[in-house]
Parts: sequence; structure tokens; C-alpha cells
Amino acid sequence: MTAAAIIALLIVVGVVLCLSLTDIAPDAILMAALAAMLAVPVPVEGAWQFGVLSLGDALAGFSNPGLATVGILFVVATGLRETGSIDWIADRLLGRPKGLRPAICRTVLPVCGMSAFLNNTPVVAMMIPAVADWAKRLRLQPSKLMIPLSYGAILGGTCSLIGTSTNLVVNGLVIANTDMGSLGMFDITWIGLPCAIVGLTFVIFVGPKLLPNRGSATSAFTDPREYTFELLVPEGSPLAGKTVEQAGLRSLPGCFLVDIDRDGDALGAVGPDQLLHAGDRLIFAGVVEAIRDLQRLRGLAPATDQVFKLDAPRFRRRLFEAVISDSCPIVNKNIRNARFRNHYNGVVIAVARNGRRVGGKIGDIEIKPGDILLIEADQNFAERVRNSRDFLLVRSLEDSTPRRHARAPIAIGILLVMVVIAAAGWMDMLVAGMVASVLMIVTRCCTVSEARQSIDWSVLIVIGAALGIGRALDTTGGAQVVADSIIGVAGENPWLLLAAVYLVTAVLTEVITNNAAVALVFPIALSTARQADIDFLPFVMAIMIAASASFATPIGYQTNLMVYGPGGYRFSDFLRIGLPMDLLIAATAIGLIPLIWGF
Repeated sequence: MTAAAIIALLIVVGVVLCLSLTDIAPDAILMAALAAMLAVPVPVEGAWQFGVLSLGDALAGFSNPGLATVGILFVVATGLRETGSIDWIADRLLGRPKGLRPAICRTVLPVCGMSAFLNNTPVVAMMIPAVADWAKRLRLQPSKLMIPLSYGAILGGTCSLIGTSTNLVVNGLVIANTDMGSLGMFDITWIGLPCAIVGLTFVIFVGPKLLPNRGSATSAFTDPREYTFELLVPEGSPLAGKTVEQAGLRSLPGCFLVDIDRDGDALGAVGPDQLLHAGDRLIFAGVVEAIRDLQRLRGLAPATDQVFKLDAPRFRRRLFEAVISDSCPIVNKNIRNARFRNHYNGVVIAVARNGRRVGGKIGDIEIKPGDILLIEADQNFAERVRNSRDFLLVRSLEDSTPRRHARAPIAIGILLVMVVIAAAGWMDMLVAGMVASVLMIVTRCCTVSEARQSIDWSVLIVIGAALGIGRALDTTGGAQVVADSIIGVAGENPWLLLAAVYLVTAVLTEVITNNAAVALVFPIALSTARQADIDFLPFVMAIMIAASASFATPIGYQTNLMVYGPGGYRFSDFLRIGLPMDLLIAATAIGLIPLIWGF
């Protein structure tokens, strides 16, 4: 073993230990390791040189087609989110099940299906708030649904080439390091679908016994500000003619329907069977997060026409909270007569006073010092009033841009065209994704700014740096050393070699990250297959499944980490349900892969 190989292996061991034992961000650890690969002094033939890796090889990972495809798909997912397509799909598919097991079933099946055609990380990011609110309506603890949400997305991601960033990274490595060419869109489906069926069956039927019963990390805190808020059922609304219950306006989390104003008459106590008519003004009371979610609901519009008189289009606006000072010129005036839009180019849509809601219609509320106004305005509102004495405090609400529901069919159409083009082989997945992302922006399903902000750069840095480290293992001979060790343990039995590669990948995935594990194991698996003179394709499939099927720890897969806080979980919660899942999927994959492709 050369000195360069020893150094490369030691750096990889250090990466594994840092990722599994410290709280340092994975992108920082992997970039530090890549820098070490470039700068560490190495003895070569009696002399010293810097680095076990050339600069070109170190940076090659950042030009990997798989990495670029992952970044592009973040933009496509943003177009679906901003048009409300995901909200619409979630509302239609989640429904109102009775009992925990039907609720888990309603959670995992649609998420699994969506994750097969969208990168599962943004799918989970979009579904977390929807599932959290849904759990409140069903009076279930979020901990009973958040792990199934993550697991459903992971299992769905194994069913197509674009379902998870791991598959795309592996495909990029296959293109760059072998003569096999690109994998097809649904090549992995032959093994991914059986694994998904086995995993989903376990989650639905065994999961309720293993899932913990805990509140979320934020459940102990409640928002003391309760606003009065009005929405209108416009002409042509799909909610017109439905009851309050059917419209989904009953048992809203953090919010309730106080009254309905119909042609100037208050209907009083609103029951679940009350029919909604076009032109109804719905008066709600609730916390700001609930109001933000109500604004996105398809079929409702702001009750004040002032919103439509603002200069900026709605998709370029957001919500702000502002505390009124005693020197503000609109104090002691009602909102209708205060001419707020003329003064500040924004519209008041809700009011809270001393932490309590203010009765009456929004336009009739008289502004008092200390009132908190919820304002819809363009994104520069906070900058304009920063030095104004009219407000004591102004803050922007994240992710509060109104959804562009009219463009939802366009966004869904773009997604379907992308999938069909890539599946048919008419375009490479990266090219199809680029075309789809451009169309999302051109058709105004999302803006350039939203597209730019949607990209999770830390994920891309982890992938690029990990690919560089994997390249170092290959060029220094470190991968060959590990491959020799695997063959020494497994012998010449191809099935045992496949099992060894699968288990090494699975263990690394649980303690570091999936993309880092792939980058480290791929050159080892390639060396193993070449030395044993057997087909490499079964090993590619084993790596894809093993690196995606990470269930036993929250740090092994990004979606697990994303649901960790909202579910209020402990580390042991994932181990309890995830370890049996790991073993079950491993047995399914190792047993079926050689039967499907052969050696």
C-alpha cells in the first residue's frame, strides 16, 4: 500500500468519525477533507509533494451531471410549490381518514408516488407543514406521521432515476467511470418497486406499534398573537356550494371561522353544515401561521379590494408584521379611512391587539398604538419603513408569498412532460430538467429569485466534495485495498461480494450521509467487480438501494433529519423502527438483484 493510499484512507476515516460524532455541518467537513487531499504532504520516490489528488480531479465532482441534475430539480419543485400544486395534491390525497393506520397509509402512499418523479428532499420539505396541520386536525401526534412521511419519500425515491439525488450521483459516476452509458429512467424500478412495496407494508402494518407518541419540538410554544382576518368566496370559486366541513374550514389548526357575512348580514354561529355562497365574507380568528396558510387555500381571495390595487403583482409580495407607534398618523382612524395603501403601498389584512383578536370587520377596526398589523406588500416594504417612526417594529414572514393557483395546471404539465421526455430517452435527464426549470420561470410558475433561493447549496457542496474524495480513493489505490479486503472476506462468491458491498454502503450511509457514502463506496465496488471479473450493474443497483434505504438514524438521510424536529423525536426512535426496516430492505434487495440482472 502506497503512502498516498494510506493518507487517503486515513482522511476518509476522519470524515466518517467527524460526520457521525460531531455537530459540524457535513459540507464543512467534506470541504475540509477535500482541502486536505489537495494540501497534505506525501512522500513520493524519496521526495515530497503536496496532495494525493490533483486539482482537476478534486473539482471534477462539481461538474458531475448528477450534481447538476439535483440542483435543477430544486427549481422544478419550486415551480410546483409556488403554484400550489403540491398543496392541491396533498389536500386531495390526504383526505380525512379515521384512525392512525389509515392516516399513515394516506401519508406514505402519495408521498411515495410523488418522490418517484421529484427529488424526495423538496417533496418532504413541502409536505412537512401540510402533514403537521393535518395531524392537528386529526388530533394525532406529529411523531406518528413524520417518520412515515420520510420513509415514504425514501422508498419512492428508489423507484426511478430522478427520485433521489443519490441515484443521480451514482448515474453520473457510472457515466464518468465506466463504458456502460447512462441508466434508464426506470431501470432501478425493477428492484426499487419491490423494496418500496415491502417497506410500505411494514410501515403501515407494523409502524403504528413502533412509532413513538411525542409532541413536536415546537408544540410547547403557542403564538400569543391572535388576529382577525377576512377572506372572500369569489365568483366561480370551487368552494361555493360546499359546506364548511367539505371546504376544509372546520377544525383548522391555530384558527377558526368566527362568522360569515352574507350581503351585509352576519349568520352568527357557523356550523359544519353551513353552505358557502359566492360573495360570502368569511371572518377568521387565529395565529399568523394559520392566516398564512389560509391565504394559500384555493378558492378564497382577500376580502379587501385594496390588495388588487397595489403596484407589485401578487407573486412578488409577501406578508409583514408591523407594530404601530403612538406617533403614526393613522392612529385613532379606522382602516378604511386611514388610506394605508396610499401612505405605505401596502394593505392591512389582519389586526391583533394585546395578543387578542379585535372584533368586527377589518375595515371598521380603529387603529390604536401598539396594535400589530398583518400587511401584504411588495418585498421592499421593510426597507422602505425601516427608519420610519410610524412603526416600532417590522418583520417579514418567511414563505408567505401568495400561491399562483391559476398556473398550477401549467406547472403539473411541465413536470409530466419532463418525466415523459426523460423516460422515453428523447433527452438526457439533465437536459430535460434544464428545459423544465426554464419553462417554470418563463411561464411565471416561479420567479428567478425564488428559483435561485430554492437551491440547497449545502447539499450540492456535500455531493461535489464527496465525489472528489471518492476520486482520491480510486487514484491512490485505496479503493483497491478495501476491495481486496472485501474479496478476502467474501471469497469468490458473487452473491457474498454483492452483500458485502451493500452492507458497507448501508452502514456508511447511516453514520455519514448517503451521497458521501456513495462517493466513497463506488470506486471500491468497481474495483471489486473488476477483480472478480463479474458484471458491475448489480453492484450499481445495490449501491443505489443501500445508500437510499437509510432508516435507522436521523443523520443518515436528509429527509430523516428534516422531520426530526417537527416530530419531536429522539435518536432512539429512528433506531427502534428503522433498524428492522434496514434489515428488511437489505434482505429484499440482496435476494432479488442477482435474480433480475445476474452476474
